Amino acid sequence: MSANKSKSKTIVSKDEAYMLRCLEIAKNGLGTTAPNPMVGAVLVHNDTIIGEGFTSPYGGPHAEVNAINSVVDQSLLKEATIYVTLEPCSHYGKTPPCADLIAKHGIPRVVIGLIDPHTKVAGKGIEKLKNAGSEVLTGCLEDECRKHHQRFLTFQEKKRPYVILKWAETADGFIAPKKEERASDPEPFWITNPYSRQLVHQWRSEEQSILVGTNTVLEDNPKLDVRLHTGKNPIRVILDRKLKISSDYHVLEGSVHTLVLTEVGKTTQPNASVTYHQINFDKDLAQQICDVLYQENISSVLIEGGSQTLQTFIDSGLWDEARVFTGRSHFKTGVSAPKFKGRLNNIKSIETDTLKIYSND
Repeated sequence: MSANKSKSKTIVSKDEAYMLRCLEIAKNGLGTTAPNPMVGAVLVHNDTIIGEGFTSPYGGPHAEVNAINSVVDQSLLKEATIYVTLEPCSHYGKTPPCADLIAKHGIPRVVIGLIDPHTKVAGKGIEKLKNAGSEVLTGCLEDECRKHHQRFLTFQEKKRPYVILKWAETADGFIAPKKEERASDPEPFWITNPYSRQLVHQWRSEEQSILVGTNTVLEDNPKLDVRLHTGKNPIRVILDRKLKISSDYHVLEGSVHTLVLTEVGKTTQPNASVTYHQINFDKDLAQQICDVLYQENISSVLIEGGSQTLQTFIDSGLWDEARVFTGRSHFKTGVSAPKFKGRLNNIKSIETDTLKIYSND
């Protein structure tokens, strides 16, 4: 029997089945909840789902609140079980503590996928629930919940954003042609097909920020937006060591919050949406970038280039995923694709392109 067939016949408990539903609906928050985690919650009474909820866009109600509010007959809550992918919060932030709300409604059983590592929670929510008389079960589908919450966990545990590397390379291993072969006007040179490019725009909508280096801006004049998809444009993070990028480039037009990392001290801003951070480009560049993003409360970053920027993160070991497209074209010469080692997790065809996704183990 194949591994896939064996896996499909794995018997899950009722608790695990409802936690799988939590994980399924939690994905609705991808790209909108950050820096909050995208949590899913399900309420069950007599083996029937009576309420569901996922985390609202940042600043809005959490999953538990939305799930409880969705229950038509609130009297059933005193006999229900609530399933939640992450420990209910126990502190006041932009919203009141979810643990208090669960206790207020007298929900007698709480099943949690993962304990929240945030210093303001970290078991305190569980303690509140137990003190209120609830039975609390933790660790339900813990591995699956860790995978789902990988952005939030990386930010909380490693004090840096979740780092995704992305590039497209030709069949012979180049990510760009020679500079002299480029047109005089800075416009992107496409290696991948339109379907792959649309997928990249979807990815942009799912992450909190996007980062590119100076040469990528000067040579391609990218917009770094989600015009081929729906969703929120990511925060732009631009490396501009010597402030070579002028205000007529798309990345500085001001419609999206933009961070410019430079070694040049700058006191004036072109507009309120563009801010400058001074760093040392000669020392631990990737770590300094991660430090700035952490200070800015940015929990994920999609790094789209160029080759030198990507290689900087690879060499530092500060990356979590690499998403690599390979097109059919050949350049024979040009800018070589980054060199790296990672565990291949997935490979698929997108029309004429091949997409490989790696993790940094």
